[in-house]
Amino acid sequence: MTTRQLLHIAFSSGRAGTGPATWGQQAIRDAVSRLAPADAPRYNIAAAAPLDPGLPLPALLAGLEKLLHLHDSLHTRLVPGEAGRLRQVVDPEGRLEVEVQHCAEPAEAAEAGARLHEELAALPFDTAAQWPIRVGVVAADGSARYVSLVLSHTAVDGTGMSRLVADLTALCQGTSPAELAEIREPAQQPLEEAEFQTSERGRRRDEGARKQFLRKLRLAPTRLFPPPGEPATPAPRFPNAVLRSPALARTVDRVAAAHRVTSSSVLLAATAAMTARLSGSTDAVLNVVVSNRFLPELTNAVSVVAGDGLFHLPDATAEFRDVVRRTNAAAIGAYRHAYYDKLRLEAEIGRLAAEGVPLADRSCIFNDTRELVAASPDTDAGEGEGGTTLTWPVEFEPRPGLTYALDALQSPGALSLAMTADPAVLPRPAMERFLYGIEELILTEARTAEAAA
Repeated sequence: MTTRQLLHIAFSSGRAGTGPATWGQQAIRDAVSRLAPADAPRYNIAAAAPLDPGLPLPALLAGLEKLLHLHDSLHTRLVPGEAGRLRQVVDPEGRLEVEVQHCAEPAEAAEAGARLHEELAALPFDTAAQWPIRVGVVAADGSARYVSLVLSHTAVDGTGMSRLVADLTALCQGTSPAELAEIREPAQQPLEEAEFQTSERGRRRDEGARKQFLRKLRLAPTRLFPPPGEPATPAPRFPNAVLRSPALARTVDRVAAAHRVTSSSVLLAATAAMTARLSGSTDAVLNVVVSNRFLPELTNAVSVVAGDGLFHLPDATAEFRDVVRRTNAAAIGAYRHAYYDKLRLEAEIGRLAAEGVPLADRSCIFNDTRELVAASPDTDAGEGEGGTTLTWPVEFEPRPGLTYALDALQSPGALSLAMTADPAVLPRPAMERFLYGIEELILTEARTAEAAA
């Protein structure tokens, strides 16, 4: 049996200010606003974990209060401005709600925590009226046994969430905010990032990145997969498939080492290869989500810095080892030009489309999210145990303009590939071939590399 309690953390004397939204804040807010209301929580960034043997509840609450002082993004609201532009408002004071569930027995905490986390993660944020952070705690015997953090994607990206979790852990263990700030230096706050973006240096970077993006748009194929037939009424929901592979977790780093590339390049290469094979095209064009922490000031930022890079790989049906090597080089170019003002880019793309200029297919999305903290412990298999499984956990509302979105996820003992696709273009059997094909390409290359060693 559990009981619920709503606590409030009083926050005061924080940094305050207002200014233009950052490119990342604007881009994510615009993307979320285009989703159906039921799908908006899909963009939430969430992490949860059991606390064993437990943490005194006052220590956790104190750590959360210090976390608000450390990172302005946690007490920042985004309000509408002129011409579709947002403004960020950093509040110097307020209250953070923490939902606490009390369990009679510590053994009940993990199950109760997972339920609470799922409940909190399924709620949307009103980023104009409320802070972009939601906290849940399960307590037993006076100690916090499970903690859930859910943030609006307008506040953090995957890398930022990893930093946030590490900082909260350190604060609860006694590290002071001043000590953490020194360790994390440099780490721009969102208002500071916006100031850079509106500077002469920031404008030059934006213009150069948009120029390269538009150049690629003109060179890459305008369509990869054959167009679907007559649209169904009502439009079918988009299925979500999750391939969980312990074998991939064991081999992807070995393939990367053999070719002196990153493991993310290996996964991107396999995704590009399967995109070309299933579409019948020789090229692959992917919208790749990029961390964008190339500037030293953004390395440790707890904010949303990630952006979209346009990745184009000709001859993606070639021998896979060649695809891996060329992917790594092409990805570097895409990553360098993924930090820009997306609102301006979309306006330029709209003008070109109105003029009839052929532009590349941007309907296939790849996102390596393995830096994210796992939302909950993986209890399906032990470390490295079990075979590959494919499940279909959920269906989503239709997303216009999307062929597929593929996320690489890390969980204990396995690497998972989560794919959401338009069933009119990639029906379930094709999605299955796609995911198993990625696994087979990488496992086969691992065996080839080991035989040659």
